[in-house]
Amino acid sequence: MPYSVARGIVDDGRVLVTVEEVRQGPSTPTTVRVRSAVGTAVVLWQGALGAVGEEHHVEWTVDQDIVWGTNAGPASPAGPTLSQDGDRIVFQGRLNLTEDGAAFLDLGGTSILFDVAGPALPDDADGSWIEVRVGQGEVSVWPYRL
Repeated sequence: MPYSVARGIVDDGRVLVTVEEVRQGPSTPTTVRVRSAVGTAVVLWQGALGAVGEEHHVEWTVDQDIVWGTNAGPASPAGPTLSQDGDRIVFQGRLNLTEDGAAFLDLGGTSILFDVAGPALPDDADGSWIEVRVGQGEVSVWPYRL
C-alpha cells in the first residue's frame, strides 16, 4: 500500500494544515496531502517521517519563479485558495512586491516567498489578487520548531 494515513495538525502559526497521507518510495520523495482552511494539495514533505502525524509549524517553499502571463495572472474571484489541478499546485492570494525584486503571496495569512522572472509584472500587480500555478514537485513543506 503506497499511502498511509497520518493524523495530525501542521500549524504555520496562522493557517492550520492537516497532514493526511504520506507516500514514500525507495527512490521517490515523500509527499503529503495537506488540508487547510483555504484548500488542499499534495506537496513534498521535508521533515522526518516520524514527525508526520504530529503538530508542527511549517514553512512553504516554492522553487519556481512567478512569470506573468505564463504561470501567473489575475485571480477571479478574489480570495485565498490552495488547490491542485493535475500535476500543478494552484496558489491564489494577494501579491506583495518587495524592493529587491522578490514577491510574497499572502495565502490567507500565510506568506509564501517567490522570485519574479520576466516579463515585468503589471503596474497594478502589487496588492492585487493573483493566481500562481507551479509544478507539484516544486512545492515543499518544511516543519520547524519555534
